Amino acid sequence: MPASTYIHIFGDNEITIWGLTGYERLQRMLKAYEYVTLADDVEKIPTNASTLFLNANFLFDTRVLSVLLKLDKNIALYSEDGCPAAIRTDGNQAPRLLRNLNNNKNQNYKFALLTIPRIGLKDLKIGFQQNLKKKDPPYILPVSEENRSLLEKELFSGSYKGVTDLVTKWVWPLPAYWVTHFCVRRGWQPNHVTYLSIVLAILTGLAFWAGFFGIGLLMGWFMTFLDTVDGKLARVTVTSSRIGDVLDHGLDIIHPPLWYLAWGVGLAGTQTAIPGLEIFMGLMFLGYVGGRLCEGTFQLWLAPFDLFIWQKLDSFNRLITARRNPNLLFLSWGWLIDRPDIGLYLVVFWHLISTAFLAWRVLVAWRTKNREGTLKSWLQDIDPARDREILAVRIFTRPPIDLRKPFPLS
Repeated sequence: MPASTYIHIFGDNEITIWGLTGYERLQRMLKAYEYVTLADDVEKIPTNASTLFLNANFLFDTRVLSVLLKLDKNIALYSEDGCPAAIRTDGNQAPRLLRNLNNNKNQNYKFALLTIPRIGLKDLKIGFQQNLKKKDPPYILPVSEENRSLLEKELFSGSYKGVTDLVTKWVWPLPAYWVTHFCVRRGWQPNHVTYLSIVLAILTGLAFWAGFFGIGLLMGWFMTFLDTVDGKLARVTVTSSRIGDVLDHGLDIIHPPLWYLAWGVGLAGTQTAIPGLEIFMGLMFLGYVGGRLCEGTFQLWLAPFDLFIWQKLDSFNRLITARRNPNLLFLSWGWLIDRPDIGLYLVVFWHLISTAFLAWRVLVAWRTKNREGTLKSWLQDIDPARDREILAVRIFTRPPIDLRKPFPLS
């Protein structure tokens, strides 16, 4: 069993970012790690124990924390303005280090660590984020009342997947930002939003089944919007839960084909009923399941990352591939022109085209792996700050945050 790393959080900043002080945020972030012990009293830390001091006056990137916890040497991680954000030491040196920090509060701790080797963010090896399908610059950012709004935008924008569908990427961010703020002010939890999404998903399917396509689309789009909000709320407030994750991802997988089936049944009572609906729906399920199998095959047998971040082509394909939001655009267009049957025809057609494309990409990946021995994501080879002239980099990554400039949400 690995030895525990003792964590002492210093700094007295009470400014809240998304409702959390720096101390509260670090406490929640550290719950995700095994073999970590919070130590309010450094005198009780065993003398030979690995110890990490964290400055609550900074906003920490989760990736930075992960790397710091894995380091096996004494260092001090400094921000660009020369302040220590984190210090690796041992239990023997911890009491003296804390005294030095307390004696240097008025100088913002800048002179407390003269004998400890200094490093910066550039010295930490941090790669792309597989779970969010993106590569953004890591950060440690000072918290102040002046930059609070920018830091909230940074956390919110950082909670978005870099590679996702066009609606989630370009339509939802601004309204989702304000609704997430509303939820934080009201004290609503991510699971509350998820439960509402589940209710709306069921009501949408029932409305489609009954042929009430307009009201169904209204509820369906609201459900997809809330599906964005719950994940962002969980990440900015560090309140992700196992049950919430299962409900959210399970709902995402189950409800889309059931919506399309309900839409087809709803058409039976209109003048645009689809003949041979059973065969037609069979093709839809074939396309839906086939696409998911292609994605799973790639990640299970060919690479340790998602198919959509393999090459730039795959990331652009994710914007429009046959997932719920692009398909809802087809259904909405069909309803607007009073031809809901055309909307469903397009959904099924797009499922088959997208799955054929994904199958081709899996075949290309298999051949590439056999030839080269391994696959790597295009995100591994780029620098979000250096390569801004590349279109894919501009679309799927964000440049480092500059607290002196306005900050976009996406």
